[in-house]
Amino acid sequence: MLVMKTNYLETLPNFLAYFGSSVALTALFLFLYTLVTPHREWALIRTGNNAAAISLSGAAIGFAIPFASVIIQSQNLIDMAIWALVVLVVQIGAYLVARVLKPGLSAKIEAGDTAHGTVLAAIAVTAGILNAACMTY
Repeated sequence: MLVMKTNYLETLPNFLAYFGSSVALTALFLFLYTLVTPHREWALIRTGNNAAAISLSGAAIGFAIPFASVIIQSQNLIDMAIWALVVLVVQIGAYLVARVLKPGLSAKIEAGDTAHGTVLAAIAVTAGILNAACMTY
């Protein structure tokens, strides 16, 4: 029987560095995303606006999917941060395209129209999946 001697905690510093950085970069994305949108997601969510909650959740998931791919494939923290910015730009770009294609999108979300919030979430998740797939090359 082969017994492997491994110190399982020797990778803990890398985990902490990557996890802390990924939380900070995700927070940065959410901060910038909510600055770009004319509606105030957090305030709307506090009042129970489901459309805002759905659309922001979709944006977060749409960011997290390719960002997870970035974390897996990155060589170091700087590489991860650079590619995280690419993910951020793609997600904000997806929102801006959706806004051009559907004028009045923010007003519909402010009004609590869950259909529009769901479509915006789907656009964000779709952009995230495509973004993640394209990063494998």
